[in-house]
Amino acid sequence: MAIESTLVLIKPDGLKKSLTGNILTRLSEAKLVIIGAKVVHVTPELAMGHYEHLKEKPFFPELVRYLTGEIHNIRRVIAFVYHGEDAIQRIRDLVGSTNPEEANPVSIRGAYGRITTSGVFENIVHASSSREDAEKEIKLWFKPREIVEKLYPVKEVMLNNVKEEVWE
Repeated sequence: MAIESTLVLIKPDGLKKSLTGNILTRLSEAKLVIIGAKVVHVTPELAMGHYEHLKEKPFFPELVRYLTGEIHNIRRVIAFVYHGEDAIQRIRDLVGSTNPEEANPVSIRGAYGRITTSGVFENIVHASSSREDAEKEIKLWFKPREIVEKLYPVKEVMLNNVKEEVWE
């Protein structure tokens, strides 16, 4: 058993259906620790980066529309980093198969997901499928300062001429 971290996203369809509480309750069964959490406005660039491995698929543009919230008119997701022993498999077991129709009916995707008429899996949540995917996805969705544990090597850089909003 290994200590791992994994990315979990509650996607726009999960938010539209007000399933955040239900999903977090189910995920708590994994007995893992949340070390990062935030609400994210998903840009097309972020969605394309997330689904980069599917960019050659005919349904790629609709996947991007789905994750950006364009389809459900919910322009955000909630992103989490879960951390602990065998985190990836524990979370994957709770969320179920990517295809909601093949997912165990008591899994999150089995209970709440669906497939659109165009074939896109509206599967409520995303969960990293491997250590490599988890690292890539966590680095895509989170900055090092947004996670309370040091997961991967970091470096300090000075960024000149960066405009940032601050509270008045």
